[in-house]
Amino acid sequence: MPLYRPHELAFRTQYAELKERTFAAGPLLAGTPGSLVLRSGTGYPNWYRVSYPVPGKVKEEWVCKDGDDESLTAMRERIAFHEWVAQQVSLLRKLGFQVADKVTSRVLVELHNQQAFDAGLVLVGTLAYTAWLNELGGIAVATRTQDIDLARGKPLKLAAPLPFLPTLQATGLAFTAVPGLPSSEPTTSVKLPGTQSLRVDVLVPGKKIGAPVKVPELEWHAQAVPYYDYLLDDPEPAAMLAGGHCIRVRLPQAARFVWHKLYASTQRSGFPEKAAKDRQQALVLGAMIADSESHLLLEAMQAAPASMRKAIRPTISSLVTSTQQAHPELADVLREMC
Repeated sequence: MPLYRPHELAFRTQYAELKERTFAAGPLLAGTPGSLVLRSGTGYPNWYRVSYPVPGKVKEEWVCKDGDDESLTAMRERIAFHEWVAQQVSLLRKLGFQVADKVTSRVLVELHNQQAFDAGLVLVGTLAYTAWLNELGGIAVATRTQDIDLARGKPLKLAAPLPFLPTLQATGLAFTAVPGLPSSEPTTSVKLPGTQSLRVDVLVPGKKIGAPVKVPELEWHAQAVPYYDYLLDDPEPAAMLAGGHCIRVRLPQAARFVWHKLYASTQRSGFPEKAAKDRQQALVLGAMIADSESHLLLEAMQAAPASMRKAIRPTISSLVTSTQQAHPELADVLREMC
């Protein structure tokens, strides 16, 4: 069976238009579009935007004094644009595009508005996979995740430090630091209350997996992951659909993502389900790339460190067998590694 189905051209065009207009919009309104309300309890009329920045929590934010028609019109236009975006995202979800939940949306919107992605922060993991499905125009099964994996390859180009935990707490969500293991190790993750709640991790290149690495510009520590310097080289701007938003993010190159996921699948000793998920994600994106631009996969493979390719090579035979009928172009690329 094919690993994916392509979206119709009209739907891909609809996604591209949404992405283009959102990228030009600047900072995004958090949460629901909201509505404008005039309050005059203090004797001085003021306009406020009433919205739900996170599910179940209402917020009023001051917009302008009554009579400031320019500021009021600007906010009306931003709300109308947000309503249009939310409608487009809802339609794309029904058409088979991948859309993350509202809590994930709130985190990514905050990081976007703080210009963390523009500064070089990269979205990785399963969310990056779902974003690439949309970017490449494919429909495939994607496992839902309760993790947001963020990566930093090189020091972020921020005008001032962006403290990681306070930034996430500014979303209005009750993020707390996850204690290091052992307890003497620095914290590298934050999570929401509950055993199955959202967790946010920061990852960086490093030889020893899980080793804490200081990230001064975030006033935080990150977990080291082998060959992340390869994965994070020259990341690309892309979009992430989440909640009612289309958010500008930065993703690893799709072809490098494929080879790094195949490598990661060989390192999941004792976790066969995670290894299978890594393999599946690699093959789906690999098939989509191979069907149109197989040279990108070959170039990314040739750029991979020799030790990384060596770890992948024992799995190639079975991967070729599983793909040669439905995706012969991908099977041919895989054979190049033998």
